[in-house]
Amino acid sequence: MLHHRPFRDTSRILDILSRDHGRLSLVARGSRSVKSRLKGILRPFMPLSISWVSRSDLGTLTGADIIQGPLTLSGDALLSAYYVNELLLKLLHKHDPQPGIFDIYSEVIAGLAVGDDVALSLRRFEIDLLSMLGYALNLHHDSDSQQELVPDQLYAYRPELGPVPVTNRDGPTVFTGAELVAIREQEFEKKEVLRDAGRLLRDVIAFHLDGKELKSRKVLMEMRQSDRKQASKGS
Repeated sequence: MLHHRPFRDTSRILDILSRDHGRLSLVARGSRSVKSRLKGILRPFMPLSISWVSRSDLGTLTGADIIQGPLTLSGDALLSAYYVNELLLKLLHKHDPQPGIFDIYSEVIAGLAVGDDVALSLRRFEIDLLSMLGYALNLHHDSDSQQELVPDQLYAYRPELGPVPVTNRDGPTVFTGAELVAIREQEFEKKEVLRDAGRLLRDVIAFHLDGKELKSRKVLMEMRQSDRKQASKGS
């Protein structure tokens, strides 16, 4: 389940990511009532086997069963998992089967639950997601000349084009050719490469969201800014 919201007195509307049917919206009737057997089952990040009927864009859930133990997420990992969910809600079309996206989603959530590096996991997921959606990063060629990237040349990355040669570092997404190649090769064990990838992907994803705000990212950024302020006061 990617998201849920109340519907009428005791029901909920669920946004579901399914492996073989893509993103779905389903009504879970009575699921908010105290006696509902679905009350402890319909939770974000819980792998489920579900059944439903659908005569319109909004279907009706008819059954749900847990297929593996619940995942435990907290802190940055939990907020990052909500960010992943929100990203899929904003970027995926309904009823468009994407088994590959379902698989990388399952992998990133499972990794966050067992303590994988949050930033590294998110950057890999974002790169794979963009590629599967047809928005793959161009980290091989200069968009003007179609020549391979020159290590010491500066490039401004334009989401609709790719790397464009520039003469100065002005701008949030200006990189050297060597920096772009390091992102392409996912040399994320190097902190500076991971930071560069975050800067690049933030801009590219914002472009493809076309103005849609990610609330989870905003909350995560605010929490990190607050933590930094507290740390500076303590020192």
